Amino acid sequence: MDMQHLLFALLIASVLHAASCDSTVDATTATAYDILEQNNLPRGLLPLGVKSYVLHQGAMEVTLPGLCDFNVTLAGQQYTIRYDRTVGGVIRPGSLTQVYGARIQLAFDFPAFDQVDRVGDQLKIHGGDNNFFKTMSFPVSNFAQSHKCN
Repeated sequence: MDMQHLLFALLIASVLHAASCDSTVDATTATAYDILEQNNLPRGLLPLGVKSYVLHQGAMEVTLPGLCDFNVTLAGQQYTIRYDRTVGGVIRPGSLTQVYGARIQLAFDFPAFDQVDRVGDQLKIHGGDNNFFKTMSFPVSNFAQSHKCN
């Protein structure tokens, strides 16, 4: 490939990258928590202590210091949410899809969940294809602030 074609390819790649980025996000200063809030999701979906994140065309991957458990309460019952060291998914306004690295404790098991949707003042956590649960709803207020890992 000659130099003109290479420069043209780089220019096109730069334009496409700029077009795919959310213009309200300043990539140099935005945190993973900011990205959640800019997509109408509460910052408390991520625990305190995010080490880094990568956002590429809507796919977001977050690195935590290690395995992280924290508790949320629903109707007087405590649930433990567990995140692996790396957690991620595809973020869009009001939803996270293709979630990986995240589980919720039900009885003595930690089934994975694969989607989170904001519906008004509720967060709906979807269990996907597991046999433990299909959907659980939590008040958004349970995730208003980031939780400290246990």
